[in-house]
Amino acid sequence: MVRSSLAALLLAGVSSSAYAAAPATSAAIATGLVAHRAVYDLELKDASERSGIAGMFGRMVYEFDGNYCTGFTTSFRFVTRIDTGDAVRVSDQQTKTFENLRDRKFTFDTKSFTDDQLDKEVNGAAEDLAEGVKVDLKQPASKELQLAASRFPTEHMLDVIQNAKEGKRIFEARVFDGSDDGDKALATTTVVGKQTVPAAEEADSGNAGAFSKAAFWPVTISYFNENTKSDALPVYRMSFKLYENGITRDLTMDYGDFVLSGKLSKLELLDAKAAPCK
Repeated sequence: MVRSSLAALLLAGVSSSAYAAAPATSAAIATGLVAHRAVYDLELKDASERSGIAGMFGRMVYEFDGNYCTGFTTSFRFVTRIDTGDAVRVSDQQTKTFENLRDRKFTFDTKSFTDDQLDKEVNGAAEDLAEGVKVDLKQPASKELQLAASRFPTEHMLDVIQNAKEGKRIFEARVFDGSDDGDKALATTTVVGKQTVPAAEEADSGNAGAFSKAAFWPVTISYFNENTKSDALPVYRMSFKLYENGITRDLTMDYGDFVLSGKLSKLELLDAKAAPCK
């Protein structure tokens, strides 16, 4: 799942005890995740004058592999061509992460390029300990950080699926995914709609292959900076249709000043190698 409703705004600013109530990761649900490579075609849905964006389109490739026993690997590439009216530039973000659910460890590496020139690199490792999340950051600056208890990305996805299966429509969590400068977690509010089947007119449902007619949940996740006021707007919001196996489609990525849509154009199931837990 790529990172991020009025209901979310109303629930921002909950106490730390609410985050502690996040459900424990279910190994049964984790083993139901499908290794896959998904390609999404991106286009500009909306942009304010403040954004300075006249046009934008691109492609996102998301690859998810692994299993509960050995860990999950995610490779993500997000390339966009941005027209400001005065110039055109190509932005390329490449991210690789590894998450070990059993050992509560997470590593991350993101490189950001503009017109093939490296702008920024963020990498490091995090571990979920009794006292919170310990982050050993290597780039952009070497330092150790101690953050409040947080979920890692795949773990949070499992929480979404588990809550959806249990009929819990709104829940909060603190999430650390190594994004931005890799030095903070974000507060999130997730809203899960009623499970439904694709309508005939949904353009990208046919590209879901064997899952083209499978039921999904409409999900919206809003990401907030911690310690913001309860009426603060999210820094990022993402809506998508989520299948029980972790595959997503029909994305909407709201960055505030501009909004991108992402339609599933290709889905490839990978031959995941099962490994017995020791």
